[in-house]
Amino acid sequence: MPRVLRILNRLIIGGPTINATYLTKYMAPEFDTVLVIGEKDDHEQDATYLTDQLGLNPFVVSKMKRSIHPVNDGQAYLEVKALIEKFKPDIVHTHAAKAGIIGRMAADACNVPIVLHTFHGHVFHSYFSKWQTESFIMLERYLAKKSTGIIAISPIQKDELANTYNICQEDKIKVIPLGLDLDKFRTNQDAKRQEFRARYQIADDDLTIGIIGRIVPVKNHTLFVEAAAKVLAQTSKKVKFIVIGDGDMRKDMEEEFRRHNIDYSYYPQENRLATATCLSWQLNMDEVLAAMDIVALTSHNEGTPLSLIEAQAAGRPIVSTNIGGVADVVLDGKTGFLVEAGNAEMFAAGLLKLINDEDMRSRFGADGKVFAHSNFSYHRLVADMSLYYNTLLDKYKSGNG
Repeated sequence: MPRVLRILNRLIIGGPTINATYLTKYMAPEFDTVLVIGEKDDHEQDATYLTDQLGLNPFVVSKMKRSIHPVNDGQAYLEVKALIEKFKPDIVHTHAAKAGIIGRMAADACNVPIVLHTFHGHVFHSYFSKWQTESFIMLERYLAKKSTGIIAISPIQKDELANTYNICQEDKIKVIPLGLDLDKFRTNQDAKRQEFRARYQIADDDLTIGIIGRIVPVKNHTLFVEAAAKVLAQTSKKVKFIVIGDGDMRKDMEEEFRRHNIDYSYYPQENRLATATCLSWQLNMDEVLAAMDIVALTSHNEGTPLSLIEAQAAGRPIVSTNIGGVADVVLDGKTGFLVEAGNAEMFAAGLLKLINDEDMRSRFGADGKVFAHSNFSYHRLVADMSLYYNTLLDKYKSGNG
């Protein structure tokens, strides 16, 4: 059977980890896969529970970390190269930026027949300085030439890669959307809602607005705080703002809530529900989403946000900035509202429409549930990827690769 070396930046909660682990697990036995991972930063939420659940035993390259470090990156490259020489894969498939750089360079040096890279997002804006960003774009253009194929997780992302940033020609990019196990988001919803709300002292008549993800600059929690302040000034309803996640910008976010005179608590330390509460990381997102009424995303940049797919699968309406691949996973005006990035007035207006109209929340939620379950199952992901792999392998064997 064909051998696949799958390389992932680090095992943390999020779309890349779900994608890489599900492909590793469910593409067997057709493909013999070794999963390679780097090490996470201290503030990031570990996702080894997922590999444990799936029965996977990843190979850890300890020097492959998130930050750029010439010595560590060089050692990681040599370790991945040695692994390729030992395993002799037919396909090296990398996921996300750091793994994509190290893995593709090592695969090219070892003359691996098929080299693929999935862009789960990109770092071409809102992450680094202008000169750093331009350097990354140039590097990705070089690496694309070394790749058999590039995988985008949404049509919008494909268009950005090909036509905005000129990473490679469109015909080299294959769109394969994320695939998730969504069944848990539609079972026992009422019981999960009651249990989660009781655990965190959320009243039955509290209307909860949740935001999910790392508290880092690109996620722009500042916009969430500003929109919260505007919502609270315009409604008399019992609205609660729930932050799920953590990160190195949490202290800044907390100070912004206080600056806007919004009662705030960090639940792991205070054990109380405030108007705005950070619950830190949560593992059982089906329970979290069952307890929410609206889900928000305020990012400057995204690929395909996992949180919005899962939220819709749970029947929750969305308000999100219209960036990256969001428009491919949220139907504007049907399953949620997409607004201009950074615009607190528009974001608050979208939230208020849903806060003030229970029927709209129910309608958007029902339509979102159908949309998510129809388009983002892991069964579809595995079938799409298997077909793509086999097509490339056949081309290679016939001398047309």
